[in-house]
Formats: sequence, C-alpha cells, structure tokens
Amino acid sequence: MEAFSSYQGLDWTPKRLVFHQNLEAFADKVLLLVALQGSGKINQEQAFGCIHDLWKELKRSKRDLLG
Repeated sequence: MEAFSSYQGLDWTPKRLVFHQNLEAFADKVLLLVALQGSGKINQEQAFGCIHDLWKELKRSKRDLLG
C-alpha cells in the first residue's frame, strides 16, 4: 500500500481531509481484493461481499464527516 496523497481541494477542511484519506484507503483495499480474486485466493462472491461492506463503510464515513 502506498502513502496517502496530499489533498489539493480548494475547500480544505480537516473533515474533508479525513474523508479523502478514507476514500484512498477504500481504493487501495478494493485493488487488493481484485488482485486476490484474480489470483484465485478468494472467489467473486467473497470479493463482492467485502467490497460491498467497504462501500457501506465509506458511505457512512461521508455521511458522518460531510453531512
């Protein structure tokens, strides 16, 4: 996993920064799950279930941080 990139938005706030980091973490985890599924370590249903759970977590983060 790579380090987080800097947030470049014009409307910077600490909450937006945290959400940006959460979004990057989501993308990294999805990339890992896709790689695991592609290499046969997990099946499609497992990958989809994990991604679905991560998506719900990201949506909850957005709601809590950005309203």
